[in-house]
Amino acid sequence: MRNKKLIPFEIIEKAVAGEPEAIELVLQHYRPRIKYLSKYKGHFNSDIQDRLQAQLIKAILQFRFDR
Repeated sequence: MRNKKLIPFEIIEKAVAGEPEAIELVLQHYRPRIKYLSKYKGHFNSDIQDRLQAQLIKAILQFRFDR
């Protein structure tokens, strides 16, 4: 389940800078994977989905290009 389309670098830069529209684009890109990972015992779990989205947003905002 690998998406061959990459997120443009400009969108990543804007998301890391905290622009809400760019963060939403990144979430949209990863939404199918997050939904797949949100299944627990064969059923969709919205709590898991919310937690994964929050972790992704946190990782985006903490990311630094200068490392």
